[in-house]
Amino acid sequence: MNSRERVRLALDHKEPDRVPFDLGGTFVTGIHKDAYPRWRKALGLPPVELRIFEMLQQMAWVDDDMADALGVDVRPVVPGGGLFSKIDLKDMGHSTYFHDNWRIGWRMPKDGGMYYDMFDHPLAGNITEEDLDRFPWFDPLDPRLFVGLREAVRQVTDVQKRAAVITQMSAGTLEVAAWMRGYADFYTDLGANHPLIAKLLDKINEIKLAQWSRAMDEVGDCADVLMMGDDYGGQDRLLMSPKTWRKLMKPRLKEICDLLHSKSDGKVFLHCCGAIREIIPDLIEVGVDILNPIQVSAAGMDTAELKREFGKDIVFWGGGVDTQRVLWTGTPDEVRAEVRHRLDDLMPGGGFVFAATHNIQGDVPAENLVAMWETLREYGTYS
Repeated sequence: MNSRERVRLALDHKEPDRVPFDLGGTFVTGIHKDAYPRWRKALGLPPVELRIFEMLQQMAWVDDDMADALGVDVRPVVPGGGLFSKIDLKDMGHSTYFHDNWRIGWRMPKDGGMYYDMFDHPLAGNITEEDLDRFPWFDPLDPRLFVGLREAVRQVTDVQKRAAVITQMSAGTLEVAAWMRGYADFYTDLGANHPLIAKLLDKINEIKLAQWSRAMDEVGDCADVLMMGDDYGGQDRLLMSPKTWRKLMKPRLKEICDLLHSKSDGKVFLHCCGAIREIIPDLIEVGVDILNPIQVSAAGMDTAELKREFGKDIVFWGGGVDTQRVLWTGTPDEVRAEVRHRLDDLMPGGGFVFAATHNIQGDVPAENLVAMWETLREYGTYS
């Protein structure tokens, strides 16, 4: 059984030979550039020139030899070949910075910086709906995004025999709206100006729909997983009331899911952090096939309960080890126990792809990464 066959069986809620493994297949299942060389060294792999896969989070590109050594079953395909990782950085003295295609500003300290953080919100302040009409929105059909896309998917599926994930198309509709307004203005609008927020969400969704539609014209018949992300939850609750989420976000998420399902047989993957158990039935209803990252440390996100309640209707991708505490500060034995716990909860019946709960951060010890992977190999096999 090759990797692509293994993943597709799991996504169809069937048991393959072993649990599929993802490292670096999306921009939320990756590894920070500081941790990547340490894990390579622990595996006895030679040093390589570091390539950045995702700029904001400083995720490393997982090289082919690393993917082969670990038995990684999925590979990312980035529209445009990763335009977002090839940004012309500018200097502001203590930091480097850039503005993305939404005109949001990001900066990282030169000394000790690990990530790019927002510093400039292009729609902050007292704005009107007319200002949204006048805003210089970027062209979602920039031809550079789609050059070579089909060939890249075929390289993964036909040559490497791995599952191809279309990833890094755009941040989520809610996220982009909050980032463009700035959190203070966005949440003020959320309480007092729904017409403005609704129009902003519609503008963003329109761009995302156009991008996805064009991408599906190229690879809708051959891509395995169509990845998008939008964080709706915090550590102990949703970021807005369920009623507000269902009014503002659910119909717009459904628009994208409907489009993807109409133009592709690929599975729709939603990355959504936090305590989101209350809306998982809604996610299933609108057409989400795969849920990530399964933030096991958030309220209500018990893996055994989630599998029991929703495991027949949605695939769990992630949740293999708690990254907030265990993988970071635990001992190797604690990591092994955690991985066994999550495998016991999530692997029966298929419908599970193993990945850490969100990206592996830069200060995770290499011995913990080895313990995670060895435990998956030992206990992640179906009988």
